[in-house]
Amino acid sequence: MNKLLFLGNLGAGEIFVIALVVLLLFGGEKIPELMKGLGKGIRSFKEGMNNIEKEIENPDQEKK
Repeated sequence: MNKLLFLGNLGAGEIFVIALVVLLLFGGEKIPELMKGLGKGIRSFKEGMNNIEKEIENPDQEKK
């Protein structure tokens, strides 16, 4: 019973229904903008994580 939300039982049919609902809610023109924003957010999060790891590994170095 240790599953991450509902992701363990997600099949092709469910993915299709989710994609259809997203298309109906946001329209075809807004989806690329949403994905671009999502990509920027993920990139920013990864950069932040890398910066934190570098600070942990080298705490004596000054910030630039």
